[in-house]
Amino acid sequence: MSNWDLLMPGMGLTGVGLAGLILSYAGIAHTFIDGMHALTGLTMFIGLIFTAAGILDGGISTSKRAKITTLVIVAISLGFGLYALATMNTSDFTLTVVLILLAVALPALIIGYLAMKKPGSIKPIGLVLGLAVASAMVIWVTAGSMNADDVEVVEEMIDEEAAEGVGPIFAIEILKDSAQEGNPDYSPDVAAITQGYTIEWTNEDAAPHTVTSSIDYGETFDSSLISAGEKFTLDTTNLEIGEHEYLCIVHPWMTATLVIESPKEATKIIIPEGAAIPEDGKIFYNPETINISTGTTVEWINE
Repeated sequence: MSNWDLLMPGMGLTGVGLAGLILSYAGIAHTFIDGMHALTGLTMFIGLIFTAAGILDGGISTSKRAKITTLVIVAISLGFGLYALATMNTSDFTLTVVLILLAVALPALIIGYLAMKKPGSIKPIGLVLGLAVASAMVIWVTAGSMNADDVEVVEEMIDEEAAEGVGPIFAIEILKDSAQEGNPDYSPDVAAITQGYTIEWTNEDAAPHTVTSSIDYGETFDSSLISAGEKFTLDTTNLEIGEHEYLCIVHPWMTATLVIESPKEATKIIIPEGAAIPEDGKIFYNPETINISTGTTVEWINE
């Protein structure tokens, strides 16, 4: 029989933990996202342990309530898992992990069912399933290694194309020891940048930080966690002209400002006709001397 003294708190903890994970990863509880997902994830797993212990207390229960509870938990887990895999997955390795888990779980379920219903047929069927799973994994790994070179070539081509489309870089540092309140944090603290430039933040600190627009809590731009030594880039082409204050959501006392300026008109320098002929007093570049500010585009026109 199922132990409802374990099942009830188990299902409660699982529900609370699952709700917390949804809130944190959806960005709704944005201020607490970096600690909340770990705490609620732990709560959910503890709840699952209690739930499993309650369901299996005294053996595998055959009661309708236990079966319904199990089906509900499995359905919720699979539903959220499939939704996350379809909409939020950013790694190609995730599908491999899912297939490995299925390769282990499905044969285990079949063998467990046979052990309960037909104990005498475990060895031959288990051997066949084991060989089938092993063969499938060998074929999967072999096919993946054969295609690895093609994938690397495609990634290099994509990286080169992306690099060509990046505008001029404006570098900002997240300073060392900036996690301690009162220390300098972003350098420069106020950055005046021409629209169209790409801003590149580099985390020189040992602690992880974020670059998050403060007025709308990350709606305009949000880097997520930037680990030590990592970089985050932001294309300013679509940012509105004006000031944009940003902060680190992990250490909210770390604030700085971006000042996005309108693109400046290019300063033109004329190379006159016949400039290739050396003559005394000839003007080779017109004007010969100019004063420009940082960020000004200079255009040479060869006539």
